[in-house]
Amino acid sequence: MLKERPVPLQLGNAGAPRAKVDTSYTWLAMYFFLNLSLTIYNKAILSTFHFSFPWTLTGIHTLCSGLGALAMARLGYFTPATLGERENMVMLMFSFLYTLNIAISNVSLNEVSVAFHQVVRAMTPVFTIAISVAFLAKRYSGKTYLSLLPLLMGVYMATVGDYSYTAMGFFLTVLGTVLAATKTVVTNRIQVGRLQLHPLDLLLRMSPLAFVQTVIFSWMKGELDDVVSFCQTDMSWKLVLALLVNGIIAFFLNYVSFTANKKTSALTMTVAANVKQVLSIVVAVTVFNTTIGFLNGLGIMITLFGGACYR
Repeated sequence: MLKERPVPLQLGNAGAPRAKVDTSYTWLAMYFFLNLSLTIYNKAILSTFHFSFPWTLTGIHTLCSGLGALAMARLGYFTPATLGERENMVMLMFSFLYTLNIAISNVSLNEVSVAFHQVVRAMTPVFTIAISVAFLAKRYSGKTYLSLLPLLMGVYMATVGDYSYTAMGFFLTVLGTVLAATKTVVTNRIQVGRLQLHPLDLLLRMSPLAFVQTVIFSWMKGELDDVVSFCQTDMSWKLVLALLVNGIIAFFLNYVSFTANKKTSALTMTVAANVKQVLSIVVAVTVFNTTIGFLNGLGIMITLFGGACYR
């Protein structure tokens, strides 16, 4: 008797009841939940275990994402596409874009204040529109442009603070924002364009390459030696388990993020990232007892309003 294979992770093919679940709103809701969960979990790992190694944590995320996607492929949830040399080169360049975006963001944070960094990153939707119009010949309605105004103003007010920066920091922060917009657009095109890769297939191909690149960056920054020293003195089974759970959450977040991008658009994902940014402040206030001012609170409400008005 033949063993039944699992049903592929394509909810919309399973009939009307599942089709109601497989909507862009559902995937965006899961994106918000998992993103905020990972933010809180990262904060907990940092405060509880003093594991302050960002490149290593990113490496764990990419490794777990690759292994998770491989497990899904072996279980039959999706069938990896057959790609040629050109397509594989696209995957290599995409993984480098993914890693470079993280690297530039980390480096720029050393040259600018957190408030300045958040405000400039909030401009990602603007760069996404510019890239989409210039290279993909996309057009957006006047309502879309108008709905972005309260989003940008809201993030500015929610993150108001010390806007200090150096000339190099300004350049790197803007460059990182452009890279973030480019990554989001490319992610969408890989899934809905000529390649039309399944989100898990994209994760399977991108994650191992990004893992190798993060290890190289970690070694170049000297973090790898610090991690080895940390493991020799402070590593415990509790931390290993915490990092494993962290990696599993990152895998599901990456899968949900790619799927939400495919079902919505690159611009929608950058708008969602802005809303997530202010929701992180709300979480910090409620969970970590962070204090914010009246202007910050007003900015949060304006951002959420802008997100609700976005079309």
